[in-house]
Amino acid sequence: MDLTPFLESLEGTTLDQVLLSVAIEGKVAIAMKGRFLLRSVCESFHDRSRIGCAVTDEASCLEYLGREPYELLICTDFLEVGSGFELARKARQAQPRLKVVVLALGDLIPAEYSEAPWLEAVVAEADFIGDQRPLQAAVMAVIGGLFYRSPSLRTGTLPYLSCPRLTPREYEVLDLLASGLSDREIAQKLVVSEETAKTYTKRLLRTLDVNNRLQAVLKGMRCGMIQL
Repeated sequence: MDLTPFLESLEGTTLDQVLLSVAIEGKVAIAMKGRFLLRSVCESFHDRSRIGCAVTDEASCLEYLGREPYELLICTDFLEVGSGFELARKARQAQPRLKVVVLALGDLIPAEYSEAPWLEAVVAEADFIGDQRPLQAAVMAVIGGLFYRSPSLRTGTLPYLSCPRLTPREYEVLDLLASGLSDREIAQKLVVSEETAKTYTKRLLRTLDVNNRLQAVLKGMRCGMIQL
């Protein structure tokens, strides 16, 4: 999937604006596994003109990176097609000054990449759910020329995960969120008003004890409630 042509049309979101405090001057490339993660990270930028590439596969991202210089690459370890770690390696070969942040959905760094000098920042999915702002910290670190590993990657210990029981409606809303739908689209699917859809989403966030939709979907995945 290539979301790049549609960046300007993305509606506003209540997602935590994880990258607002980072001064990024050049282009940003984003490669995520699935529509929901891709859209969520794109919507965490107020100025989406900074995003030059928003895709879900390795080859498309490398094609964009081959056209012009980029300053930052944010990707997941798993992609719809290809590997985020291999994408990071090839991207740095093509653009040595590129900064790289990998969101590790698998909560680990494969042994063959653990000491790679081009792998500057890695954030474990488990730490992202805990709202410790590790993605923001990772971006700030690499822009400042530093290396970063989120807490569970440094300690080798995953944070405790509490999985609450959801109502049938909450399961339904979580599944629609994971499909990358907006409140308006969820309202259409459930045949309710947009305001009611927003209320459903807020209730889901409270039940899951998270602060935003991205955390809700990631926690739902870890608890075995949904799959992307």
